[in-house]
Amino acid sequence: MTPNQTAQQLAAPPRRTAKLRTWLYQALVRLGPAALLGALILTAWQLYVTTSGVLPTVLPAPTRVAMALYTNAELLLQHALVTLAQTALGLAIAVVSALILALAIDSFALLRRALYPWLVAFRTVPIIVLAPLMLIWFGFGMLPKVLLVSFFCFFPIVVATADGLARSDPELLKLLRAMKASRWQVLRLVRWPTALPSFFSGLRIAAAFSVAASVFAEYVGGYAGLGVLMLMATNARATPLVFAAVVLTALASFTLFALVSVIERRTVPWQHR
Repeated sequence: MTPNQTAQQLAAPPRRTAKLRTWLYQALVRLGPAALLGALILTAWQLYVTTSGVLPTVLPAPTRVAMALYTNAELLLQHALVTLAQTALGLAIAVVSALILALAIDSFALLRRALYPWLVAFRTVPIIVLAPLMLIWFGFGMLPKVLLVSFFCFFPIVVATADGLARSDPELLKLLRAMKASRWQVLRLVRWPTALPSFFSGLRIAAAFSVAASVFAEYVGGYAGLGVLMLMATNARATPLVFAAVVLTALASFTLFALVSVIERRTVPWQHR
């Protein structure tokens, strides 16, 4: 082993330690304020419940919610898996169908003029209107929940992606056409890279609310899932269990949002430099 190789090996651990410290510092800067605010809210919540004497069936203390999470972990997991399966399937269908339609809208100007106003209009339809109709048309099984999640997630993705595709640099498009580039090459080299940030922006919005859409559909009518569990716990006045299900719903939504953000950073690194 040469002296240079020995020096490199000795220098590697400090470099790794420095990278780890940098990563921890950045994580602390990004998440520290939110974590501190959460701790303050939980503390104030606990103090209010303890000092006011409010009934646990009205507002349980955070400690009671934590106990409900622990004692009902298996039950919560069973229902959470149903909700997550419906959410993942609905979101996947929404992504595929939204990408196909966005590409079609970008390729045909007449189709864009015909469909785009309707897409924007349907995006404003509240989920509370559609959920009962889905149950009437498709029953109380998994299908209406998946369709509702797909419908809810589809519009922000397709509108954002279509807008991103339309923002392609016209000078680059002219250059590629002058070079006799094919439609596929134009899409791969210019249009799709330009649209990626907008696509992920729409996907983040869809992912953040997809779990809530699934839970609401279950709440309106279903056999299993966090929404069904919330309804049963509400009827039984098991308020800590309701809060525990809400916590799981929020965690699932945050996890999906964070996962999309990580994928975006890997796929579109130039957006975050």
